[in-house]
Amino acid sequence: MLFPDNIALYIAAALLLIALSLLICAVLFRAHTRRLYGKLNHMLDSAADGTLPEETFDESLHSALENRFHDYLTASATSAMRVAEERTRIKEIISDISHQTKTPISNILLYTELLSEQELSDDGREYVHALETQTTKLRFLIESLVKMSHLESDVFALSPRMTPLAPMLDRLHTQFALPAENKGLSLIFEPTDITAVFDEKWTTEAVGNLLDNALKYTARGGVTVSAASYEMFCRIDVADTGRGIPEEELPRIFTRFHRSPDVHDGEGLGIGLYLAREIIAKEGGYIKVSSTPGVGSVFSVYLPAARR
Repeated sequence: MLFPDNIALYIAAALLLIALSLLICAVLFRAHTRRLYGKLNHMLDSAADGTLPEETFDESLHSALENRFHDYLTASATSAMRVAEERTRIKEIISDISHQTKTPISNILLYTELLSEQELSDDGREYVHALETQTTKLRFLIESLVKMSHLESDVFALSPRMTPLAPMLDRLHTQFALPAENKGLSLIFEPTDITAVFDEKWTTEAVGNLLDNALKYTARGGVTVSAASYEMFCRIDVADTGRGIPEEELPRIFTRFHRSPDVHDGEGLGIGLYLAREIIAKEGGYIKVSSTPGVGSVFSVYLPAARR
């Protein structure tokens, strides 16, 4: 016959044994879970650097999860690799087209120039001018496509460094002074001693595209370029007195080949703004635009004021 004291002792021992068993199970489960998470984390790291290994799994529920996760990462890595290969192939095709068409386009322009020196009728001169214009547009299109493909595939490595804005803006003023004068427009560059972090060659290309766009769509008045400095960014404003951009058009103007219905028959290919945005973004900056139809537009380029 068991005494009450012995029953209490057995119950206490049983409870202690149960508690110890639960503690051991909890520790083992935690260790297993940590191993599982560690393995999944390793899979993610391997997938990220392209070295996802083949694995052997058993029939447990956790292993089934690992197996499915492995299959998903393998499929994702394969898809990413195919996308990269396709982008490389497209880039190579565009580069080949550029190389193969460079000489024929140069020859067409040369013969067009020689033809324009001959005695031609008014219609003949008009046709020669149209031929020259379209050939020049074709050359610009091909060059822009090459730049786009190289930027998107990171073939061109931008090298931003602390640089004064003034030399770049002086070159742009020289480049666009004659086109502005030919249209009867004013072109004002306000002096500045601001420095910022940017790649001079590619930022010249980006701001030049904004200037070209401003002059192209301004019929009266002119274009003013100014700069301002802030704690983290500097700002370059390209302000025009052109036709302006309707509010509903603003979200789309930086997309590739976008042309507003209002200017669809005019000059331009719808690439310049896209290239400008891509270049500035790769330098750690951004572009904003404000516009009032019938009054004009201001394109603002924000460049980092210092290395981050």
